[in-house]
Amino acid sequence: MSMVFRSIAVLLVVAACGSRPEFSAPRNLDNACAMAAERPAYFAAMRATEPRWGVPLPVQMAIIHAESRFIGDARTPHRWAAGVIPIGRQSSAFGYSQALDGTWDEYVRETNNTRARRDNIRDATDFIGWYSQKSLERNGIALTDARNLYLAYHEGHTGYRNGSYNAKPWLLGVADRVARRAVMYDEQLIACGRR
Repeated sequence: MSMVFRSIAVLLVVAACGSRPEFSAPRNLDNACAMAAERPAYFAAMRATEPRWGVPLPVQMAIIHAESRFIGDARTPHRWAAGVIPIGRQSSAFGYSQALDGTWDEYVRETNNTRARRDNIRDATDFIGWYSQKSLERNGIALTDARNLYLAYHEGHTGYRNGSYNAKPWLLGVADRVARRAVMYDEQLIACGRR
């Protein structure tokens, strides 16, 4: 066995050992039933969030899909100076829920969940439930209204109240897709007996 081949084999083994499969996206993001079979921990987390905060599982799924595509360690892209010098990320958004540092800190304080991590699916779904409950309290958004919950999630409660999303046609398009995806996930979960 040549030295080059051995080196490549060792690198592949080390890379495989260091990967975190829970941080990668499920194979089929368009099939809720396949996702439930592949990642039962995701569904256990969302099922726990649903009765606690009142946010339906398909709505949680659609928001996570829009925010991170179910990638546990998702981050916003880097910003660049002169096109070559990295100067930090676009925001502090991180994890499944893409929660910002300040909002996450507020969640941790209010729920007293001091061990919460944004890259933990159970904590991320609980955060989405908590934030959606705040959207209901502050803006009167129904917990089944995936479109407006997403707009409030993206723009913040004050931004939503002020209608900042109306100046962002691209965001309105994303919110419409979130609403359609929530309906699609709900129909799929009903069809396979998981709702």
